[in-house]
Amino acid sequence: MARKKNVDPTGNSQSSRNRAYLSIQRKIASGELPAGGAVSELALAKELGISRTPIRESIGQLIAEGLLEQSPNRGVVVVQMRRSDIVDLYELREALEVYVVGKVARQQIARSDLARLRKLADETLVLKDELTQTGATTLNAEQMHRQVASDLSFHTLLMRLAGNIRILKVVNETRLLIRIFAMKHRGHEVAELEEIHRQHGEILHAVAERDPERAMNLLTNHIQASRQERLSEFDHWEHEASLRENLPVFFGDR
Repeated sequence: MARKKNVDPTGNSQSSRNRAYLSIQRKIASGELPAGGAVSELALAKELGISRTPIRESIGQLIAEGLLEQSPNRGVVVVQMRRSDIVDLYELREALEVYVVGKVARQQIARSDLARLRKLADETLVLKDELTQTGATTLNAEQMHRQVASDLSFHTLLMRLAGNIRILKVVNETRLLIRIFAMKHRGHEVAELEEIHRQHGEILHAVAERDPERAMNLLTNHIQASRQERLSEFDHWEHEASLRENLPVFFGDR
């Protein structure tokens, strides 16, 4: 007798487990479930209208992927990034993405794909112009969300052009883990946006010119610069947290 599929109440053919997995992942990526935040099986089951079994299975998968972890006192929580985690993740990202961009640069890329990459890269200039027009010093939270989304889309499209789904999956998971920490990322300034656009533009030009060595060198520098930014921010937040703990009176905590 054929085994029945686990169908959700809405009639969607997507399995309840997959719905639960994607829901938790989206909550983590958006910051709705912040680093250190607890994950409630019961709340998710009620929200999605499914049993707790697929929720539990999805949580197990996300623990295996490094997005969630078991806490002795709080149950399952979103992973807290350590400095060494950031280094490890960027090393993995560099190894895979640099290899892939070299592969892509050896291919004949369709004009339509190059145009899509250019449009994604130019989103940074749109945000820079908004910043200039408003007179603000840095991007606000909504603008940073757009910047992160366009940056992710640019790199993801490059990965897709290589045609290796397994590498794409690992890179996406790696970038998601990095974004958990990046929820604390301060807004970019005009100079930073100009530099990001310049770097993306040079990478795109090397790919279009079918120059794999240059494309790989440029992407290596781009990823290493991003890693240094994240590490500097991590050190800043660690310092702030230490001051708050040891000198709470100066922060109005007591």
